[in-house]
Amino acid sequence: MAAPKKGRRSPGGQGRPGRVLALILIAMVALTGGMFASGRTTPRLGIDLAGGTSFTLEAKNEPGKPNAINPTNMNTAVGIIERRVNGLGVTEAEVQTQGDNHIIVNIPKGTNAKQARQQVGTTAKLGFRPVLSVAPGAKTEPTPNASSPGKDSGKDKDKAKDEKAKDDKNKPSGSPSASASVGSPSSSASPRQQGRPVTDAVKADATPSASPVAKDDKAKDEKKDDAKKDDKAKDDKSKEPTPSPADAAALQKKLDALDCTTPEGRAKANEAAAAAKTTDVIVACKKDGSAKEILGPVSVEGTNVTGASAVFDSQQGRGWIVQLKFDSTGSKKFADVTGQLATKQPPQNQFAIVLDGEVVSDPSVSTSISGGQAEISGGFTQTSAQDLANVLSYGALPLSFDVVTEQTVTAALGGEQLRAGLLAGAIGLALVVVYLVAYYRGLALVALASLLCSAILTYTIMVLLGQAIGFALNLPAVCGAIVAIGITADSFIVYFERIRDEIREGRTLRPAVERGWPRARRTILVSDFVSFLAAAVLFIVTVGKVQGFAFTLGLTTLLDVVVVFFFTKPLMTVLARRKFFASGHPWSGLDPKRLGARPPLRASRRRPSAPVDPKEA
Repeated sequence: MAAPKKGRRSPGGQGRPGRVLALILIAMVALTGGMFASGRTTPRLGIDLAGGTSFTLEAKNEPGKPNAINPTNMNTAVGIIERRVNGLGVTEAEVQTQGDNHIIVNIPKGTNAKQARQQVGTTAKLGFRPVLSVAPGAKTEPTPNASSPGKDSGKDKDKAKDEKAKDDKNKPSGSPSASASVGSPSSSASPRQQGRPVTDAVKADATPSASPVAKDDKAKDEKKDDAKKDDKAKDDKSKEPTPSPADAAALQKKLDALDCTTPEGRAKANEAAAAAKTTDVIVACKKDGSAKEILGPVSVEGTNVTGASAVFDSQQGRGWIVQLKFDSTGSKKFADVTGQLATKQPPQNQFAIVLDGEVVSDPSVSTSISGGQAEISGGFTQTSAQDLANVLSYGALPLSFDVVTEQTVTAALGGEQLRAGLLAGAIGLALVVVYLVAYYRGLALVALASLLCSAILTYTIMVLLGQAIGFALNLPAVCGAIVAIGITADSFIVYFERIRDEIREGRTLRPAVERGWPRARRTILVSDFVSFLAAAVLFIVTVGKVQGFAFTLGLTTLLDVVVVFFFTKPLMTVLARRKFFASGHPWSGLDPKRLGARPPLRASRRRPSAPVDPKEA
């Protein structure tokens, strides 16, 4: 008779359960250590638990633009409001769309509700302002010679700039040169360093005597043309609003006192600049706080921008650039202002792109730009180019918002809701424990240990996600965690019942654990997949607090699979080798007599009974 073939291990078999248990224990220790290392040991709470203010904004079309309420504009508006709220120093605000024409803004406690309402309810303002003066972002002490930029000190500064420009002309520039259309956006270097490549570009592109003169008549004609250009430049200069000496001194004093290196200083400066009129001369901060600037009146309104996009220029090798288009009114204004700026020296040949009082970019100009199209180039990355293109699109946003509801959630109410949610969770957990102990006895220890493992993983991940992606635990999320207790316990019950079915068939515990696992595994995966699919759909199609419920439900469902596969199953494999469970102790929950197990009829299966002799019968 041929020797029996060696079969493979059962699909549910697990030869080294100790290693799997050690792996998940290491993961639990690592997550717990990361939580303590992050400096925060409690989950981030949402507005309904921590308290705060909730605004509901309703979008309205601007006159003449009836179809402006669409997902693109609404998402752009969410970005604007997020920037405003962040400018108030808020780090836990929630801004999201609700339905087709509403935006929900949740701001936690500690924020000035009146200031927040004013910030989120106003329409975004974008404008192009000429740069009059630039200084480092930190607060500076005024000097006697710098009190009035319009007097002798201004002449000395202009003279120094002219001398420096002559020196810089003979030096190679290491920075990307200014674009012929608009220029390169200034980097985070100091204003003096930023002016070097700009000066070279201005001299290369704007010098009228760049071509040689062949004849005297041609030279005379060019002199006449130059004289006409000078007269035109003087006329344009006379049209520019120049502040009086007293106003200039006040502006310089305000510039010196401004500190753009702190979020508080930038927020204060942005608020004052955003409240100013379009005809006012303002003092503003750059977005990164590296510089502060005195800016002239708005030359081109942001509403004159019809489109902006980030494009990668592979033909001329300029890398990422930003292309923008103007309407007919904006095209004429932009051509006029760039023509004036191109004749000036840095930094007065730059224009600032100002959104809500904040300078997001200040490219230089080397020539007049007509035709309604312009490009901004120089040292962009894909992200920075797309960010600037989005900012330029803000000014064309044809939407306004009204605050239709404002609700204040006190911390006391949030704490009461949290206590009620925790009490409900404790009651639900207690009922589950009572059921497990009464019905499964010793197996209840396995279930409780698995629930404890799942709770540790869920809690630590929620704390870490609060800092990583801003996940906030609100009341619906607490409800999702409570529902997850039942889902997790259901997985244990499915596995336990499969094991008990195998024991009822007459098998001992160790084979029952391994044979019952494949069937239980399929059932658990199907059940958890349905729960996760429902959570994913709920998260996608809903907004607001319901998403917190869906996110928690999906997270705990995934963790249920991890716990069952890497903790419950290997733990049962280990316990099946212990006498208390393997012998079927009455308190183990696996007593064959209590389960009504059939006796193993191994003898009758091995050899059939001998035939009975008729004579003996």
